[in-house]
Amino acid sequence: MKSIFKPVLRMSVCLSVMVTYAFSSGYAQEDSQPSPRAEVSETLSPKLESLSSEELDFLFSDDVLGFAERHDILFARIEGKSPEAIAAYVRAMMRVVQASKFNPETDMASIPLNTESDGFNGWKVLRPSALDTPRAPGPINVNRYLYAEPKLGIPTFMNMPIAITPEDLVAGEVEVAIMGIPMDMGSGYRGAAYGPRAVRTGPIYKGNSFVEPPHMHTMVSPTNELTIVDYGDIAVDQLSTERSLEHIRKMVRDVAAAGTIPMIVGGDHSLMYPDAAGVVDVYGAGKVGIVHFDAHYDAGKGGTHLLSHGKPVQRLFEEKLVPGKNFIQIGLRGYWPGKKGFEWMQENGLRYHTMAEIEKDGWDAVMERAMKEVLEGPEYIYISFDIDVLDPAYAPGTGTPEPGGLTTREVFPIVRRLCAEKNVVGFELVEVNPLVDPGYTTSQNADRILRECLTGMAMRKNGLTSPHYLSPLTIDHGHDK
Repeated sequence: MKSIFKPVLRMSVCLSVMVTYAFSSGYAQEDSQPSPRAEVSETLSPKLESLSSEELDFLFSDDVLGFAERHDILFARIEGKSPEAIAAYVRAMMRVVQASKFNPETDMASIPLNTESDGFNGWKVLRPSALDTPRAPGPINVNRYLYAEPKLGIPTFMNMPIAITPEDLVAGEVEVAIMGIPMDMGSGYRGAAYGPRAVRTGPIYKGNSFVEPPHMHTMVSPTNELTIVDYGDIAVDQLSTERSLEHIRKMVRDVAAAGTIPMIVGGDHSLMYPDAAGVVDVYGAGKVGIVHFDAHYDAGKGGTHLLSHGKPVQRLFEEKLVPGKNFIQIGLRGYWPGKKGFEWMQENGLRYHTMAEIEKDGWDAVMERAMKEVLEGPEYIYISFDIDVLDPAYAPGTGTPEPGGLTTREVFPIVRRLCAEKNVVGFELVEVNPLVDPGYTTSQNADRILRECLTGMAMRKNGLTSPHYLSPLTIDHGHDK
């Protein structure tokens, strides 16, 4: 090994990791013109002479990037150590990497599912109609009183009637079905499974499902203009995200196939994959665009589990359900993604609008850019709204709050506009976690986001699709003329 390092020292130059080891370790690119990624300094170079060939290969491999973002950061960290300490450091990293990998001799000993259980699929068995009082298909109103109050009655989303089957949706000519999916195993911070219940019961103002005042900005009442139902909650295997996915996708697909817009309240953001996939199953792969509001890009890759609340975008791409050109992200900030994540998004054609862009150009300009991209995109769009896109001041009850987010004054108009100016075929609101909500702020703003979307849909139904339509009655008091 000395023959590698000493000439470097005599020439007073730095050793390029990729140039020195590219060919022997298999890291060279096909054109045999590797680009240097990091350099070993004159001080560190002689300290590495005692390392074995295997240890040197490891030190220059991507395996060490789990300990430092870049090789040069790792090299700077160990440069001040003695050769013995460096060798111990490298060997310790090698042991950690090896211990973290799958071991067929030990890891297959995990307890398998009991396929002999009589209730193996009991969690997703639909209730047979023959067990209940016979009824004609259609929505059912569960309110005893004409004017429902928020403190009494059986809670439903916005006090709407309920529907249970696709036949109910068809018979009732239902336009929007709001459903809960109480899943939170895809997140390290449990509690989002209670999100649907919180949104159903939390807001102080619930309306009465009979006559509801119009949205003040537009003078359009979504509950008067649209046929809306609470479609209940979709079953989840509470011990397995993976087992839950197929059933969720089917239930969302059934709603979309009935000609109804599925509006999902989660649950963690793992749901974007089965929810969006269920809609794409009906409208066709590549024909649905996604507008993704989130503090995080959720296109993580790698790791043991192939789906979590940080990976749904990656799964949609891998299965070629939504092409990058049809994917728009709004509100990214914080510390994820890093450089590689942004490069991946650019390579795959995603359009993203970060809080840095908003900081630079202002919200109005960025909103118009995003709206232009949406309007020029495919005929159908699906909106995925992670509540953490809002600043924690407006949504503290979420699993991964990130300071410096959007305000409700910024979010409400663009959600309403998207649903008014574009053909929305699905909507999800996820990551509402009432267990960490100090009040009802998060669930109340979540309810309002749903109402903004419904208002936009009602506006579109009534032909109010001009850019950022606002009622003349509410923007001008009329006394200046």
